Amino acid sequence: MMIVGEGTQWGRLPQGPVRMIESAELRAWVIFEDERLVVFNKPGDVVCHPSKAGPWSSLVGAVREEFGLAMAHLIFRLDRETSGVVVFAKDAVTAGRLQKAMQRRRVKKSYLAILTGDLREAVTVDQPLGDDESGPVFVKSMVRPDGQAAVTRFEPLTSSGGFTLARVALETGRKHQIRAHAQWLGHSVVGDKIYGPDARLFLEFIATGWTPSLAEKLLLPRQALHCAEIDLQPALSPPNGPADSTGSPQAGEPHVDSTGSPHVFRAPLPADLAEFCAKHGLSQSS
Repeated sequence: MMIVGEGTQWGRLPQGPVRMIESAELRAWVIFEDERLVVFNKPGDVVCHPSKAGPWSSLVGAVREEFGLAMAHLIFRLDRETSGVVVFAKDAVTAGRLQKAMQRRRVKKSYLAILTGDLREAVTVDQPLGDDESGPVFVKSMVRPDGQAAVTRFEPLTSSGGFTLARVALETGRKHQIRAHAQWLGHSVVGDKIYGPDARLFLEFIATGWTPSLAEKLLLPRQALHCAEIDLQPALSPPNGPADSTGSPQAGEPHVDSTGSPHVFRAPLPADLAEFCAKHGLSQSS
């Protein structure tokens, strides 16, 4: 069976069987589609970027095949084990507009994370991130003074049983930013094989797959991180005036999603994380 790899300081090691995507399930993940965008609610076991196992082994490849696109422009990438909202542009003009908006911080993203411990009040982590050169997993980031500026805000929604359900917002977009900052804060994301109790658990997972021993230490088979909302309104809906040359809609004529909010795309907490919250008394109504 084809396998994908993940980086360690010794090279790339097998991570396990590829999760192949079916056409019907891809369509079921669609939150919104129009002539410029297609937005998905990605499960927490799907790779975004193409792999060697063919187009249906990644979200990018599957989108390109299913929607007949010469190029599927992935605007917002999520890690394999992070679920939630993922945005694709169907054309280069829209992709360029959104990418510029991201650089200007005009796109708002909100995550939900289940953290270890009791986070009692909102906190903004303003700590630079760079490569963790001392650990066994070379893709790991860490807080280091010579790193790139990174700012993450954690807002606790509810705490119970030694866990916290938090809303997380990013002011920057560094690799593994939420996970690295959560670890630095002392409230790692539940189920995180790299930024949890010991990065060597990730190597153990590669070698053995999911085992009762790993379940005892990590509690969930994937990291409890979910992209709950992306707001593209500032990027795609000018406050006034006619549509510009990029095809942005005129004021008063925005596209809407199922919630009725212009260019705001939401994905509810998936079943695995909702079940963990229920089991540990973490209310989602906050």
